[in-house]
Amino acid sequence: MTEPSRAKPGPIQLLIVEDDDGIASPLESGLEREGFSVTRVATGGEALAATPPDVLLLDLRLPDMDGFDVCRAFRARGSVAILILSARTDETDRVLGLELGADDYIPKPYGLREVIARIRAVLRRSTSGHSDGAEIQQLGTLTIDRRRRRVHVGPEEIVLTAKEFDLLAALAEDPGAVVERQELLERVWDSNWYGPTKTLDVHVSTLRRKLGDPQLIETVRGVGFRIAVGT
Repeated sequence: MTEPSRAKPGPIQLLIVEDDDGIASPLESGLEREGFSVTRVATGGEALAATPPDVLLLDLRLPDMDGFDVCRAFRARGSVAILILSARTDETDRVLGLELGADDYIPKPYGLREVIARIRAVLRRSTSGHSDGAEIQQLGTLTIDRRRRRVHVGPEEIVLTAKEFDLLAALAEDPGAVVERQELLERVWDSNWYGPTKTLDVHVSTLRRKLGDPQLIETVRGVGFRIAVGT
C-alpha cells in the first residue's frame, strides 16, 4: 500500500496595507518572488475584513482610518506579526506603534532586502522553540512556557507580542541578575534593528503593565534591567 503523502506547510501569508500603488506594487512583486503569499489592500477597512495573515505590513496613512487603529485591532485579535512601514518617522510615532503592539517599525524609504530581513527576523523570534514538549519556568505566580511561548500570571494567560515574550524570557533566564541594555537590544531586536533604543523602555513598560506588577522588572539605572522574582 502506498503511504499517504503528507501535506507540506504552505507559504507565509502576508497582508500589505498600502494605498500608494507605486509603493505597494513593487513590494508585492518582490515579496512574491521570495516565495511569500501576498494579499494587498488599500484601506484599513479592507485589512480588517481580510483573512488574518501571518504577517501584516502596515502603512499608517490610509484613506479611511488611521493605521494605528488598524494596528490596535490586529493586535487585539492575536499573535499576527505586525511590521509598520511608514513615512512618519518621528520618535513619537515609532514609540506609539510599538506600544500598540507592532513588532517592528520600518521608515520609508526602505529597500526590499531590508523588509524581507525584518520579516524573517520577526518570524524567527515568533516560531523559535515551538514543540509539543514543555519547558516551564515558575517564578512566584509567573509561569513562562518557553516551548509553547505562553505566559501565565496565576491562572490567567497573558497575551504578549513576539518581542515582549523574548524580552521577558531573556530577563528570566537568570532571575535577579542584571541584563545590560545593549545585550537585550542585540538578543531581542538583533542586528536588523535600526530604531531608537527607547523602544526597549517602551517594551519593558508594556510588560510591567500586562503582567500587573510594576515591581517585577527592576530598572538598574545606567546598566539595564532584572527580574525581581525570586531574588
